[in-house]
Amino acid sequence: MTAANGGYLTQTEPTAIVESPADRYRRDVTAFIRVGIAAACVVMAVAGCSQATVLDGRAVSMRYNPYRVAGLPTSDGPSGPRTTPPSAANRVQNTDDGEIDREALLAVEDIEDFWSQHYSDAFAGTFTPVSRLVSVDPNSSMTICDEDASAFDFNALYCAPDDLIAWDRIDLMPVAKEFFGDMTINGLLAHEYGHALQTRAGLVGEQRSSILVREQQADCMAGVYMRWVAEGHSPRFSINTSRALDQVMAGAIAGRDPISTLDTLSLDPPSHGTALDRVSAFQTGFDVGADGCAAIDSAEIEQRRGNLPPSLFDPASPQSDITIDEKTLSTLMELLDQTFSPASPPTLSTTGEGCSATQQQPVAYCPDSNTIGVDLPTLRQIGTPADESDFVLLQGDNTALSMVTSRYVLALQQEKGEALNTPVAAMRTACLTGVAQRKMADPIRGPSGNQLVLGAGDLDEAVSGLLTNGIVATDVSGTPVPSGFTRILAFRTGLSGNADDCYQRFS
Repeated sequence: MTAANGGYLTQTEPTAIVESPADRYRRDVTAFIRVGIAAACVVMAVAGCSQATVLDGRAVSMRYNPYRVAGLPTSDGPSGPRTTPPSAANRVQNTDDGEIDREALLAVEDIEDFWSQHYSDAFAGTFTPVSRLVSVDPNSSMTICDEDASAFDFNALYCAPDDLIAWDRIDLMPVAKEFFGDMTINGLLAHEYGHALQTRAGLVGEQRSSILVREQQADCMAGVYMRWVAEGHSPRFSINTSRALDQVMAGAIAGRDPISTLDTLSLDPPSHGTALDRVSAFQTGFDVGADGCAAIDSAEIEQRRGNLPPSLFDPASPQSDITIDEKTLSTLMELLDQTFSPASPPTLSTTGEGCSATQQQPVAYCPDSNTIGVDLPTLRQIGTPADESDFVLLQGDNTALSMVTSRYVLALQQEKGEALNTPVAAMRTACLTGVAQRKMADPIRGPSGNQLVLGAGDLDEAVSGLLTNGIVATDVSGTPVPSGFTRILAFRTGLSGNADDCYQRFS
């Protein structure tokens, strides 16, 4: 995010930190968990009450129902293996036959079970399993697919020439499981198996060989498999559609997988896409199915991104974060006033006067006084970059600013006479916040001459916030939509649409 008055007035760069990949990964996922614990407790409580909730207004489509996940009921039940994992000694090469390799093999067997049943639903021919599975100790001297073992540190990959899937059993899988739950192992391996499916189905070739396209297809295919598990069809695993599914998506955002399919067809730099790219591709698979994955190409990715500036999706674009202070928030309010032109714009309070916020709820909207209350110290902490990941900033200035924006759009809804304390209002709030974010992707100035413009990584910060704290998708009382999957879907609807779309879809 950049702030300018003529030129750049306030711009602070995250401090570069030299650290090992393991330390960085642990720091990334620790940040995710620390921010998300409180929200997870609230989400679980809400999900548990969903059967007794009555929704006001007209019927909402299954896809956009706040208590459903792409048509499935929002659940908060058990997640993880249903059966005892088998010995890995008979199939996994170089295995220590420990817990991680056994669970990885169980996941692979489940993924293969799914695709053996459903491969022909979208692709020609017959499904065949990968030829080899390899467990890697990155500290060893072994060579896999012409790569030294050290290249596998915090990594998993599909190697097309040898038709094998390999994973780091020492760092990647244990850390992913510790911070993102058992099903993240399935998510990682379902992604790599997606690369194997690309080869078998002929989806990768001279015309469709960009690394981004391949990664998006693999994320999508992981979503297809995870839908099968969520529907209860897997004999080996279960997954709930609230916390556990959110963890799988968060793992895709936070995890590093820089090598992936090894080929030389594409000259563009490696890119798994932004958090928004990866989550939206996963959602396509979970919602639409394998046909949607097969349809992913460069044109489809551009369409899914809408008309957002290309710089927001370019990992080479400069990233910056501004300090969350009263001046920044004042500029934000100016730009929101200019974007939406309400008859009675809300006022901002950082002192508690007219509307009090707390550490637990650092932003609030008080309808009686038409005031947005902000706990500035807490919000500033949320807006401070948590890491300098190559793929996504799990926390930063736009995590905080999108939260304030969500309270502003509650004032817009009150002006239109909409109810503010319903699950549909929470969905509408996320949608309208997406509309505002789209407007902030283009340079506009407020009356003071200041401006705030989204930069590379800013949408990732908003998407990560939707998974962790969920505030952007809460109603006026702070009650969130139970599933991060559905929260992000509502936000994406606003990014690619306008305010009228939000009111019509969520009424």
